[in-house]
Amino acid sequence: MPSIPTRTRNKDYLRRRIAWRIQEQQEGGLSSRAVERIAQLAPQAPARWHEPTTKKAGSGAPDRRNKPGLRDPRLPPPGHVLTRIHDGIEHEVTILCDGFEYRGEHHRSLSQIAKLITGTPWNGFRFFFGNSRGAHAAGRESVE
Repeated sequence: MPSIPTRTRNKDYLRRRIAWRIQEQQEGGLSSRAVERIAQLAPQAPARWHEPTTKKAGSGAPDRRNKPGLRDPRLPPPGHVLTRIHDGIEHEVTILCDGFEYRGEHHRSLSQIAKLITGTPWNGFRFFFGNSRGAHAAGRESVE
């Protein structure tokens, strides 16, 4: 049986989905009339029933990738230098118009840089700004 990708780890849902798939294979699935009716009703279905096209399911954050001119409002202005001390080493990141510069290399996200520094995945804002929201608005320039 070929594997079918899923977006959930909910056990009850997965059990029902597996049971439905077994029944579909044994009894033939939906009739052609049912498939036609679904195709007729699909455009009227609520948007939340449609498959996501550009972002991960359940992600509440807007998709800012590949959209020029859209900058995260939490970021300080370009040219600003973020400083973070990790394991006794001071790390400096320069904010650019189209990303970040760390050790002379261009990076798309703070999370990429945080992972380079620590070796483990981190939320970039949490790593550089701590848990506070709106760190830039508070005038906070570095975290030690």
